[in-house]
Amino acid sequence: MKPYSKYFEKIRIRPDPQAEAKSRAPRCQWDGCDEPGMHRAPVGRHAEGQYFRFCVDHARQYNKGYNYFSGLSDTEVARYQKEALTGHRPTWKMGGSGETRAAADFSTYRSGRAAYHNRMGDPFNMFGEQQAARKPREKRLKPLEAKALETLGLGAQATGEQIKSRYKDLVKQHHPDANGGDRGSEDRLRNVLEAYRLLKQAGFC
Repeated sequence: MKPYSKYFEKIRIRPDPQAEAKSRAPRCQWDGCDEPGMHRAPVGRHAEGQYFRFCVDHARQYNKGYNYFSGLSDTEVARYQKEALTGHRPTWKMGGSGETRAAADFSTYRSGRAAYHNRMGDPFNMFGEQQAARKPREKRLKPLEAKALETLGLGAQATGEQIKSRYKDLVKQHHPDANGGDRGSEDRLRNVLEAYRLLKQAGFC
């Protein structure tokens, strides 16, 4: 074998990227340390975006004792956490007038029923309908709804309480148990029951 082989010239050593980065990195900012500062550590509150440069050992040591809220009282910490929910941006209360009120509890109604949607309000006036809500709104009746109210002897402006009260009176008047067993008004009673069921499903009562 020749002391200087042609294959020796083809040997290449891959450079170490970490060694190259260490050579370019600034010196560790820990007092008395000459290692390269490869790791960042936050400076602290009121210095967001600024970092110390430490070696790995001193970065670990610094992070163990790091406290962003150092020097703040419990009240100030709680306030900071509350403001952090909105990204420390200003917020305003909903509604411009003092007439806002809590929304009605419609948990007794199923969400798919018409009565649920008819009773939904706008307590914070998000849709600007508070003034209109004060005036009685004319009901647009469908033909079957108008006929049902006519069967009960009521008009289009009848309230839910009036419908219920009228229904009870008619049932007592035409039920066989209440009129001495007279079955002559069974058809009338059936019509009253169907009318009340329709109005209830439509959300009138």
